[in-house]
Amino acid sequence: MVVPAHDEQERLPACLAALRDALVVVVADACTDRTAEVARRHGAQVVEIAARNVGAARAAGVRALLRHGVSWVATTDADTLVPADWLDSQLRYAARGWDAVVGTVEVTDWAGHPPRRVAAYAGHYARDPAPVHGANLGFTAHAYVTSGGFPPVRTGEDRALVAAMTAAGHRVLHTPQVEVITSARRRYRAPHGFGHLLTTLG
Repeated sequence: MVVPAHDEQERLPACLAALRDALVVVVADACTDRTAEVARRHGAQVVEIAARNVGAARAAGVRALLRHGVSWVATTDADTLVPADWLDSQLRYAARGWDAVVGTVEVTDWAGHPPRRVAAYAGHYARDPAPVHGANLGFTAHAYVTSGGFPPVRTGEDRALVAAMTAAGHRVLHTPQVEVITSARRRYRAPHGFGHLLTTLG
């Protein structure tokens, strides 16, 4: 599993606890805090880069996993909690022939946001037939490599990869049956990413 992280020492422990017993690569990207130390203490492998770029960070993490010979890669975010059967759910779909699984995200803590934003988010999600989140994404190593991998962009690397996989003819499943919980923090990391989306709703 790949977890990109920029100054995530506070949220990372809960994320990694949810990823227990898995091979996890945390990519500490341009961190000025103890993110790398926290990741190692929780048993994750750490790759340190200074790109300040989530696309480059995810790509670095996938490269590290591919060197281990993995056939399936899952990615999430440092402010996200996955359910206990998250990876198993992805692998069940892979066994049915899917090359990539794109799940959904749920927000449970809306602290700091106006109440109207909860309904606005639900409405936005309902209008999007195929949302893509790097916080809830899995794919075969073959589909990843043949689609060109994550591009080194600061926002939208997840959507770009899924679009490339689809264009390459890989079977991509969008399903609400694979769900994670992510934060609604207002001090978000990626420009025009999920956090930015939330602040523009309502």
